Amino acid sequence: MPSNQNPYGALPARFRRPRVLIVGCGDVGSRAARALPPRVRVLALARSAEAAAALRQQAIVPLAGDLDQAASLDRLAGIATHVLHLAPPPAVGEGDPRTAALLRALARRRAPLALVYGSTSGVYGDCGGAWVDETRPVRPQTARARRRVAAETWVRAFGRAAGVRASILRIPGIYAPDRPGGTPRERLQRGTPVLAPADDVFTNHIHADDLARAFVLALWRGRPQRVVHACDDSQLKMGDYVDLAADLYGLPRPPRIDRQAADAQLPATLLSFMSESRRMHNTRLKRELRLRLRHPDVHTGLLPKT
Repeated sequence: MPSNQNPYGALPARFRRPRVLIVGCGDVGSRAARALPPRVRVLALARSAEAAAALRQQAIVPLAGDLDQAASLDRLAGIATHVLHLAPPPAVGEGDPRTAALLRALARRRAPLALVYGSTSGVYGDCGGAWVDETRPVRPQTARARRRVAAETWVRAFGRAAGVRASILRIPGIYAPDRPGGTPRERLQRGTPVLAPADDVFTNHIHADDLARAFVLALWRGRPQRVVHACDDSQLKMGDYVDLAADLYGLPRPPRIDRQAADAQLPATLLSFMSESRRMHNTRLKRELRLRLRHPDVHTGLLPKT
């Protein structure tokens, strides 16, 4: 195809390379940036000079902008071939104006080829410990989860309207020994109780490195408007997960308490996670994204790298 007909051939060389924009480039975003092929030019939104400096240290090109200031996002239009959206919704409200502002900015010029959004498994609400696949209807039970459903709705609508291959990864608990707060070690040291076996709930997990690799694969292999569970093969209740960590770290196992005692003793955020039980299938993760988990369960992933 002649360069005057190829949308990328007539551009300078740096713009003919795949360009990935990471929005919300925290721990997982940084891991994803490191997992991208060298030929990819990596950019990330930075809301402060300090954030921009931290991105430059990782060889990521910072773009000044703030999702809470829609006018600051104008420069994002047409700048990336692929977008990885990892920014959380605001802490209050029922919707996600941040995602809405981002997608409006991306739609102003040539839309990206693909967009991947990192959502949460919390959109399902409590499933009573049942196995869940991606076809299960969402039933969010917290405002936090309802905001994620709102963001997913925006992403899917954007994909259909702009012809963008938009994918959604629903994420459970992220862990990694080299991630801040990424293991139960601190709660074990505090002696925070867990639920008694009769009241305990199933939880799901994914190592941060495996999650980053899943995001990278989804940028190129994700199907249009498709949801994928980004979780490992573990089938553990929350208390058993914490007990396992205690044994691996040589710390005392936490006390077990019933739900009534938990309601009286534990903070609301922790209680919200203790109120939802489900087990997530990850067939699409393996078959469609073709991810081979480096940490298929938490037994090896909880140990520091040697």
